[in-house]
Amino acid sequence: MDKLKSLFSFTQKQETSLGFGLISIITVGSEHVFSVFAFKCPCNDWNFVYGNVCLLVPAGALLILSYMLSNKTWKLFTGVCYRRSRLCRFSYIFGFLCVFLQITVTAMVAPLSWVAVALLKGEFFECSMTGANFTLFRRHICSDKYPHCRTDLEKFPCDGTGIPQSEKAAVLSLIRAESQVLGWILIASVMLFTFLLTCVARCYSPISYMQLKFWKMYTQKESDFLDSFTSQHAEKLAKRNITSFFELTKPIPMKSPPRQAWEKVSRFYKYQNMNQYYSILHKYVCTCEDLENPVSRGSVRSENDFSNPAALAFVDESKMVL
Repeated sequence: MDKLKSLFSFTQKQETSLGFGLISIITVGSEHVFSVFAFKCPCNDWNFVYGNVCLLVPAGALLILSYMLSNKTWKLFTGVCYRRSRLCRFSYIFGFLCVFLQITVTAMVAPLSWVAVALLKGEFFECSMTGANFTLFRRHICSDKYPHCRTDLEKFPCDGTGIPQSEKAAVLSLIRAESQVLGWILIASVMLFTFLLTCVARCYSPISYMQLKFWKMYTQKESDFLDSFTSQHAEKLAKRNITSFFELTKPIPMKSPPRQAWEKVSRFYKYQNMNQYYSILHKYVCTCEDLENPVSRGSVRSENDFSNPAALAFVDESKMVL
């Protein structure tokens, strides 16, 4: 039992890393299934288009899916059309773009995994480049000892074309080698960029390492309790209404947060050196004078400027919807 508790505790602490790892594994598996059962190079003038579509379009679809599965995306866009006056303010637009950039960096995990794995396998790149009608590329790939290369390069990925097997193997192995080199360069570049981005974010962190660690723990616990309390309250409210309907009785009064309260806790957190609030909900319950009837208006700064130091980007992320 103690070992299971330790494993559960480790899983909770590494939830973000495990989530990214799970996304990468699912992406790799999907790419393998697609390349085995669905991919078939046409071996004609469509090679370049078909290969690039198989390489890039699924990556774009995964990027859109990652946006859709992020709570932060919907927190950013929900109600934005009713705040048209703020869309004309530079501070709001700048903060909006900063948050969207943070979401994009996280959402790039799945599409980059797809492209990297596809380049390492080389099938999509091989199909694409055999149909590329680029003179310099054909001069680079083809030599005088490969007579069919310059005229029938698009037929090389397929069998039964009458092209000598030794010639096909030599040309395709060179293309796959270049694809794998690009794949490793992409992986190394992403890892280097992630490392440098993390270093810069921590370098400009306004709080210490231990407080940042505590802050992440608090954010996780708050998110867990909020989900739990929301579910319990929704269940009680639904049960009360159904009971009232079937028993033909007046519903028992229940307290629920008013609309203004939901609106305030749905805003993005803004870090300020002068306070010790760890989330927008923490700030709301500590500063609101009347929790049952909160004032609808708020400060312009808190509504429009929601850009935080990069080290605190996790505050508004909550959990990824999986």
